Amino acid sequence: MARKGENIYKRKDGRWEGRCISSYGIDGKAKYSYVYAKTYNEVKRKLSALRLSVINLTESNKSIKKKTFKDWISEWEEQKKQFVKESTLVNYENTVKNHIIPQLGEYPIALISTSLMKQFVMQKLNNGRLDGNGGLSAKTMTDILTIIKEVFKYAQCSGTQSMCNFEQITIKKSIQEMRVLTRNEENRLLTVITNNMDIYKLGVYICLFTGIRVGELCALQWRNISFSDKTLKVDHTMQRLQCGDEHGIKKTKIIVSDPKSFASVRVIPLPDFLLDMLRPFIGKANSFVLASENKEYTEPRTMQNKFKKYLKEGQIAEANFHSLRHTFATRCIELGFDVKTLSEILGHSSVKITLDRYVHSSMEQKMLNMEKLSIIA
Repeated sequence: MARKGENIYKRKDGRWEGRCISSYGIDGKAKYSYVYAKTYNEVKRKLSALRLSVINLTESNKSIKKKTFKDWISEWEEQKKQFVKESTLVNYENTVKNHIIPQLGEYPIALISTSLMKQFVMQKLNNGRLDGNGGLSAKTMTDILTIIKEVFKYAQCSGTQSMCNFEQITIKKSIQEMRVLTRNEENRLLTVITNNMDIYKLGVYICLFTGIRVGELCALQWRNISFSDKTLKVDHTMQRLQCGDEHGIKKTKIIVSDPKSFASVRVIPLPDFLLDMLRPFIGKANSFVLASENKEYTEPRTMQNKFKKYLKEGQIAEANFHSLRHTFATRCIELGFDVKTLSEILGHSSVKITLDRYVHSSMEQKMLNMEKLSIIA
């Protein structure tokens, strides 16, 4: 027999059953939760506890629904701090501040639909222009979308619902041909940097014959170079990060941190000619290789500017500093390096990255290969 107004019933099996509304479906129908006990008093106590938990859950859901996407991003960034490097966190913060919050920040996450997300992506890629020019690159947009997806997952794990289907959002990636110096350009560059060589020219020389990244070069200390073992150890990288002070004024700072990935920590064998080039500049073990009389270290931006200067002196077409890494990889393949060896020297986590991004066939190499056909002609 039911107790009036309490939703407590005695079942045919002799047990007592209590129920209360726990939520409502999309169709507006009530959904119930149940408790069971051997006695009326026991089921009443359990039902009271259940109702209290439902009230708390309802209040929590109301609070969740009031949260904007900006609120979720803030929470996500806070929990990310303990898992990622400072440089990664700064990149997250800049991306969020410049690209995500201005357009999506004030929306409740439950109202960010698939169509709204598609519109956001297209606007970013096209920069509001119908001709599709002037917007963000596919790579940058993919990075932005990765952050948005992570925030959505974080919010969903906290109990919020979403109607955005990211599987319907695709970004067409264009294949960008990386700049590789021709052999003629490389020879002209060598002429420039071996004439009255200083620490900046030495830096370019090191990258040209080891393929290390500019940040790894600038973080290099003499302790990393073993003349007896003929090796160079890469275990740190240097970069300039944005940071704001308490007044919100944009500032930057130099940090030296662990390399890009676990695979980036590596030992590179050095040929004798490179060791001979390094010897006149040897400094104290804990001093930076690119230290000068006036500066403790040389930062990546300085090396990039110096490199541009050397290109002009050698009358070489424009290229960025990273082209030295691609040039090194290409020359190694031309000289017969096996890809596995090259991949480990470059500090890649897989051979596929080396093949897809760093192995380029020059026109000179294509011509040499085509000439081999003369054997069967």
